[in-house]
Amino acid sequence: MLEWLSENMWVIWLVLAGGLAVSEMLTLDLTLLMLASGALAGAGVALVFPGLLVGQIVVAIMVALLMLYVTRPALLKRLHNSPGYRSSASKLLGSTGLAVGEITPASGEVKISGEVWSARSYDGSAIGPGTEVEVMEVDGVTAVVYPKHLPLTS
Repeated sequence: MLEWLSENMWVIWLVLAGGLAVSEMLTLDLTLLMLASGALAGAGVALVFPGLLVGQIVVAIMVALLMLYVTRPALLKRLHNSPGYRSSASKLLGSTGLAVGEITPASGEVKISGEVWSARSYDGSAIGPGTEVEVMEVDGVTAVVYPKHLPLTS
């Protein structure tokens, strides 16, 4: 069995490529897919040059790096500029949440869709724990919130 695998390294490369491609479906980050393409290139070299293990590894690494640093950024840029794309931060706008603790003009925490985000109040007033709030804007990783059932003040 071990002798057969050493003569047919392309099988190992294909299994590795398949495993990485399937794992990509869990992350959706395009990183593992780029690594899978490197493993696929290694399988191609293993088919043509079965005894050249170092060549297979070098080609797999080169293709994976090329895909990671050239193709992936271009694909992500195209994806992010496509119509209808919304980042997770922009999806927060208008969402409602619950103040975990007191929210001040400088700090606080709010629970939105089961996730805890850092927060600060929109108008500088303190918001008590347990208050239902609405996300008015997103500043980096901080949700700027206002009590949902209060009218906006000037």
